[in-house]
Amino acid sequence: MTAEIRFFWARLNANYWFYPALFAILTALLAFGMVYLDRNGFAEALNEAEWLVPVRPGGASDILTVMAGAMIGVASTVFSITLVAVTYASGNYGPRLLTNFLEDKGNQVSLATFIGTFVYALIVLRAVRAEGEAPANAAQAGGDALPGFAPQLSLLVAYILMAACVGVLVFFLNHVPSSIRINKVLESIGRRLLNVVRETYPVEDSFADAREGEGGETITAWATGYVQMIDFEDLEKKARDCSGTFSLRVRTGDFVHRGLPLMDVKDADANNLEDSIREDFTLGSVRTPEQDPQFLIDELVEIGLRALSPGINDPFTAITALHWLGAAIAEIGNRDLRKDICGEDAENCPVIPLADSFEHYVGRGFGSIRSAVAASPNTARVMLEVLANAARTMPHETRRNLLREEGRLLLEQAEAKLTGPDIERVRERYETFHRAFVEMG
Repeated sequence: MTAEIRFFWARLNANYWFYPALFAILTALLAFGMVYLDRNGFAEALNEAEWLVPVRPGGASDILTVMAGAMIGVASTVFSITLVAVTYASGNYGPRLLTNFLEDKGNQVSLATFIGTFVYALIVLRAVRAEGEAPANAAQAGGDALPGFAPQLSLLVAYILMAACVGVLVFFLNHVPSSIRINKVLESIGRRLLNVVRETYPVEDSFADAREGEGGETITAWATGYVQMIDFEDLEKKARDCSGTFSLRVRTGDFVHRGLPLMDVKDADANNLEDSIREDFTLGSVRTPEQDPQFLIDELVEIGLRALSPGINDPFTAITALHWLGAAIAEIGNRDLRKDICGEDAENCPVIPLADSFEHYVGRGFGSIRSAVAASPNTARVMLEVLANAARTMPHETRRNLLREEGRLLLEQAEAKLTGPDIERVRERYETFHRAFVEMG
């Protein structure tokens, strides 16, 4: 499967319209199936059941009409509420979070349930026939009027769907305000980041350095955009088939344009491989979380920077962002940062990804937010604590020293921005921070 197909499937599941369209198709099939069973007498027992009062054609028509009208009305309300929540969240937390809310499965399934029930009610309504109606075609026009028909089994399923819609509506009304709470937003990003880190770097308690590229003939980008996905499995197969070595010059999330290098090919003819290799790179106008831990780190940093801006001035939101950022950096710091592409044959893997160093991630996270944190005494003290806590989990001295240096740079910037008691409290916290690293060795 090429990168284009894999990325298309990942994005398809994330689209806001995917589940509503899927549920509409499934409930349409369900409606046709139920009507078929009713027409062929499979539900005759329901007419004799004492616990169920059979519905007459007129009543069935009224019930289904009300149900269809109510469901499309509720679906419109759900869509409107979702748009309001998305607008609020993207305006307050950053436009990058727009994707997160549109991908929310709770919002998607809620809308899908109401749309599906609406489609089901419409299709079943078409099968209801009132008493004494004339035939529907010319061939039967001379005959007697047809008897009434109320699909009892189809109506019973409609009631079940209606009950499900009530439950989904209650869930949705609780889910939306909960999902736009900033702590919930940060938790969602943080946990997703931890999962992506574990998937990208599955080997724990190992600190081997990533392989350096081996050079060769360069294959360049053919279009402009962000690298959204790289099909490493297909690249490995092609590299083994041609007995060559591929050294990537970009990672997922990088921006490229025509003429910039994508990868180097050694011991193989790059000209013959160029077209097929480009199929393994998906380029697009926006970055996505797939294969890109940096994207989620940037989201945490963006929320923290917005919270510390003079217009918002919310250091406690920034502190929460720092806590999740510290958890992610600690997770990264305890893992082998070589991407596991070839599995058991990793040492002889013919595809060499662009190296991801621990320094790179520390700079992308704490380095990007440091200047804003330095101007906030409360946040600066917390960041020193977060750095020390992250370092305590790392037995690797070089990686600990990078966090130690980040704390020193934070103090240096804080001394340039803070005065009086504020800077004194930061210095006191730095002394505690320094002693913690001395104890760690």
